[in-house]
Amino acid sequence: MTSPRPDVAARRAQLLDAAAHVFAEHGITAPLDLVVEHAGLGRATLYRHFPDRTALVAGLMARTADALEARASQLRGRGDALHLMLRQIADGIVHSPALVDYWRGANRDEPELATQRQRVLAALQLALDDAMAQGVCRADLTAQDVTLAAGMLGAALRGRTQAERARLAERAIALLWHGLQAPEGTASC
Repeated sequence: MTSPRPDVAARRAQLLDAAAHVFAEHGITAPLDLVVEHAGLGRATLYRHFPDRTALVAGLMARTADALEARASQLRGRGDALHLMLRQIADGIVHSPALVDYWRGANRDEPELATQRQRVLAALQLALDDAMAQGVCRADLTAQDVTLAAGMLGAALRGRTQAERARLAERAIALLWHGLQAPEGTASC
C-alpha cells in the first residue's frame, strides 16, 4: 500500500483535527458543516476523505489507536508503561468526552471499530507485559482486565466540565492503579 500524497494526508489530518474540536465542543452529532467550517476546507473535501459521519468517527478512533500504539512502543521496557498508558486514556476522556462516549456505546461488532479495539488491546498488552515483567503489576492480570479498568475510567464522563472530568479521572486512576499493582507494592509507578 502506498502512502497518500503529503497534501492529501495534511487535509485528512486537518479534517480529523477539526472533527475532534467540533465533537468535543458540540457533541458527536454536531453538524458536519461545522467540521468543514472549522477545517477551512470544502464540503467535497470532507466527503472525499470521509463519506459519512461513521467514517469520520472511525478515522478519529484509528488516530487514537495510532497514538496508543506509538506510546506503547515508546514506553517499551518501562515498568510504568501501563500506568502512563492509562493516564493517556484518561486524558482522552477529559478532552474528548463525546468521542469516548461514542466509542464506549458503539456496536462492538462493527468491523472498523472492532479493528480499532483490537489495536488498542494489543498496545495495552505490550504495556502490561512490561509492567508484569518488572513486578509492577499483579501477575494474574490480563489485557481484558486492563480494558475493564480503562472502561472504569469512563466514569469521569460524569464531569460536566473539563476540570471536573480531569479531577474524576485522576481519582479513578489512583483507585484503579492500587488494584492493579503487585502485592506489597514491590515496585512503584
